[in-house]
Amino acid sequence: MKTADVVSYFKTKSAIAKACSEDGWPLTAAAVSQWGNSPPLGRQNQIENITKGALKAASSQHESTDNFKANNKLAKPIAENTGSKTMTDNRVEDLNIESIAPLITPQQLKKEMPISESAVTSVTKGREVIRNILDGSDHRIFAVVGPCSIHDVDAAKEYAERLRDLAEEVSDTIYLVMRVYFEKPRTTVGWKGLINDPYMNDTFKIQDGLHIARRLLLDLSELGLPLSTEALDPISPQYVQDLIAWSAIGARTTESQTHREMASGLSSAVGFKNGTDGSLTVATNALKSAANPHRFLGIDQSGQVSIVSTKGNPYAHVVLRGGGGKPNYDSVNVKIAEEALEKSDLAANIMIDCSHENSNKNPALQPLVMDNVTNQILEGNKSIVGLMIESNIKHGRQNIPANLDDLEYGLSVTDGCIGWEETEDAIRKMHEKLKSVLPTRRK
Repeated sequence: MKTADVVSYFKTKSAIAKACSEDGWPLTAAAVSQWGNSPPLGRQNQIENITKGALKAASSQHESTDNFKANNKLAKPIAENTGSKTMTDNRVEDLNIESIAPLITPQQLKKEMPISESAVTSVTKGREVIRNILDGSDHRIFAVVGPCSIHDVDAAKEYAERLRDLAEEVSDTIYLVMRVYFEKPRTTVGWKGLINDPYMNDTFKIQDGLHIARRLLLDLSELGLPLSTEALDPISPQYVQDLIAWSAIGARTTESQTHREMASGLSSAVGFKNGTDGSLTVATNALKSAANPHRFLGIDQSGQVSIVSTKGNPYAHVVLRGGGGKPNYDSVNVKIAEEALEKSDLAANIMIDCSHENSNKNPALQPLVMDNVTNQILEGNKSIVGLMIESNIKHGRQNIPANLDDLEYGLSVTDGCIGWEETEDAIRKMHEKLKSVLPTRRK
């Protein structure tokens, strides 16, 4: 926009000056002439927007729109710059973006699928029990048990019904929480979970994924089961966290500032896994960070980008999952973890992940890890408060087939899991050994 053009236009089109005045910025041709070669940088967009509005009004009154544009030097450049405040410049922005599509807001999804009173009761009870276990006022341990990831809603519901019955059976000693993971971090590439690609066919129907995930969480909550998930995408908690009793931050994201900030605002207790290299430092640093208030960018319930201010999460704790090709569930490593937590002035709350490198990624070894944890508690350990078990209806895993009709029901498509019978046996065995010990155990 040239100053001369503006001056000329203001001299011949008083409607622009009038529009500027109505916009709260009185402007005259004489004032414009003081600008030099171009308008002030901070005013250019305002001038263009005001001018466009005046041009539109003036053209509607002019007997010939074509003649109006021909006689007006500003008309053409303004037409070319239409939407300049909202459109990106594709010469410098979004060069690797294929498309951006709108998504249902958290508020809209919750309006379509509101949480019921019974689900509220289930979630609040689950959170309270886990907090009490971490505080030491509840003598039990808690176990997060379930599929590595959810890909089949029907199988998940069947598993949940089985787990509910087992949970009632062992509730005096072990508080069972169902693992309901919808998002999967990948070392390179691969299926990223039900929310990202619910139909497992690279269609990435994320909006459908959010609907399916929330519907399943609501249905499982109606069974009275406390639920857990991994908080991976920093946006998705707004859609489902109201139904979660315990959250995990995975080994790949424990060191991430974004995830530490997010954890500081989650309403549930949060378990931070040690690093993939086995490092405890990243986990203890994460616990300290998550316990403190943070300010960061996020979205609110209406989907508006917002500044999120958190209070800090006092119920973050460490999860030992092995790393660097070695397990770390044994008593020596647990003692090292206790000392690291004490040195950092953190509560000695330790959870053992029976899978991943603690089982050498062999699901059949998970019951052996459970036996070891049981023996540590029998021998006087007071820091172990929980464990994680990857379990499904059937033992093992399968690759996602090209023809999804060939998927085997109840079998994991991500990490291998122990089957239901093994799960029942291992948990019952642990319950039997600990039921007389835990009531007298004091942290």
